[in-house]
Amino acid sequence: MKTARTLILSSAAGLIALSGGAQAADLPVKAKAVEYVRICSLYGAGFFYIPGTDTCIKIGGYLRVDTTFNGGAHGSPAWNSDLGQGNRFRDYFVSRSRMALTIDTRTATEYGVVRTFGQGDFQFNNVGGGTNNPSSLSSFSANLLSTAGGGYVAVEYVFIQFAGFTFGKSSSAYSTPWNGFPGNINASLLGGNNTDTGVNNIQYTADFGNGVSATIGLDDPTVWDRTSVYNLSIPGAIGANGTGSNAYAGTHMPEIVGRIRVDQAWGLFQVSGALHEVSGSYNTLGAGSVPTSASEISGHPDTKWGGAVMAALQIKNIPTGAGDDIKIDASYAKGATKYVIATSGSSPSFAMFGDSGFGYQSVGFGATTDGVYFPGAAGTGGIELTTAWGVRGAFNHNWNPNWSSSLFGSYSAVRYNGGANDNLLGAGTTSAKGAYCAAFAVSHAGQALAGNNTGNYTCNPDFNISQLGMVTRWTPVKNLTFSGEFQWVHLDQKMSGSSRFTATAPKPTALYEFKDQDTFLLQVRAQRNF
Repeated sequence: MKTARTLILSSAAGLIALSGGAQAADLPVKAKAVEYVRICSLYGAGFFYIPGTDTCIKIGGYLRVDTTFNGGAHGSPAWNSDLGQGNRFRDYFVSRSRMALTIDTRTATEYGVVRTFGQGDFQFNNVGGGTNNPSSLSSFSANLLSTAGGGYVAVEYVFIQFAGFTFGKSSSAYSTPWNGFPGNINASLLGGNNTDTGVNNIQYTADFGNGVSATIGLDDPTVWDRTSVYNLSIPGAIGANGTGSNAYAGTHMPEIVGRIRVDQAWGLFQVSGALHEVSGSYNTLGAGSVPTSASEISGHPDTKWGGAVMAALQIKNIPTGAGDDIKIDASYAKGATKYVIATSGSSPSFAMFGDSGFGYQSVGFGATTDGVYFPGAAGTGGIELTTAWGVRGAFNHNWNPNWSSSLFGSYSAVRYNGGANDNLLGAGTTSAKGAYCAAFAVSHAGQALAGNNTGNYTCNPDFNISQLGMVTRWTPVKNLTFSGEFQWVHLDQKMSGSSRFTATAPKPTALYEFKDQDTFLLQVRAQRNF
C-alpha cells in the first residue's frame, strides 16, 4: 500500500512539473522594440530615414493667410487694370489663403549627396484677384478654381541636385538668395531680378572653398525672362493705355546665366550676368499681333542679343542690433527688362489714373518691353532694344526676440532710345521713341500741336517707378508670425500736356492730363511655419 501511494504521488508530482513546464513554454516572450522612425542627423533638424532605406526625408512648409487693401493678391499695387483706374469694378481688398507643402530628400553616395526637393502651394484667392470686371472673370482660373469650394495647386521648386548640378525648376543662377524679397513680404518690389518660385533650368556650381563659389546655368526664358516686343506697324499697335501686343517669336535659345558669390560671416557679395535673345515674329501682322496670310512671306527683323548684369551685397550683424542686416542689389539691362521690372508673376506695364486740375482725369502710362520694331524703309531698321536699370534694398532690424521691422525701397527706370519727336522732324521713325510715338499718336490726338479742344502733348515713353515701404512683424511663439506692411508707389512718367482719347472702358472718351501718379497699399499676414 505504501509502495502504491509513493508511486501515485511521484506520478502526480511529475505531471505537475510537466504541466508547469509546458505553461512556462507557452508564455509570450517580449519582442525586441522596432524603431519605426529613425532620426537622420546628417542634414539638420527634421530629417528622418525612410523606413527600409538609407534616404533621409524632411516634410515641412507653412500655412499663410494674406489680405491686401487697395491692391491685388500677395501685395500687387494698384498700378494697372481696374485697380489702376480706381473704377467701380475694383475690389477694395483681396485675400489669399495658402498651405505650402515641401518634401526634401537626401541620400549620401560616393559622388556626394543626391537631393530632391519639391514644393506645392494649395491656395484659394478672391475671385478675380482684385476686380469684378466680367471681362477679367472669363479666365479658367477665376471661374473654376477661385470659387466656393474651389482652389488650386501651384507648383514652385521641383528639382534634383547631384554632384554640383541642379536639374529642374529652381531659382536662377543669376538670382540672389533673397530674390525679390530683401525685407518686404509683398511679391511686387521692382528694381531687380526675381525667380522666387523657380524657373526650369540646368546649372552647375563649383565650390572653391572659403565661401567662394561660381555657378553657370541655362534658363528657360519663356516665363521668367521675357516682357514684350512690339511691332509698331500693325493696326492699333499702341492702344488706349499706351501698351501694345506682344510680337515675340518663339523661344530659340535658353538664357545663359551665371554668378560669382562670396559668402562670409560678415555677409555676401555677388556679381551676376545674363545673355538674353530678343527676336520678333514677322514684319506683317494683323491687329493684336495675330498672323495673317502675308506674315510668312513678309520676313522678320533680325534677332538681337541683350542681357543684364547685377551686383548684390548683404552686410550682417550691423551695430544696430543682433541679427540686423542690410541687403541691396543694383541691376542694368539692355533688351532684358524683366531683369529689372520683375515681380513673382509677369512684368507689369502701368496705366494709373488720378485727379486733374482741368481734364476729366489725369493719367500716367509706362509700357514695359524688351524692344520695339517698325518694318519698312522709314522704320527702325530692326529691333531697337529697351534699356532698364534699378536698385532695391532693405534694412532689417530686430527690436527683440518677438518683434522685428524692415524698411525697404526700390527705384527703377525704363528708357527708349532716340528723341521724343524723331518721327516729327523728318527723320522717319529710326529710333524706338520715334516709332513708339508715331504709333501712340494714332490713338491719342494732339501730339505736339498748339492749343485746341483735343489738348496738346509731347510724347515720351520713358518712365521711372519708385517704391518705399515698411513691414513690422510680431512672433508671439516660435514659427508663428503676424505681419503688417505699408507701401507707397510713385510713377514718374515723361509725357506732358493732355490729349482727348478713348480710354479703356468704363472710362469715357474725354480730355486726360498726362501726370505722375501715386498709389498706396496695406498688406496684413498671418503665417505658421512647420
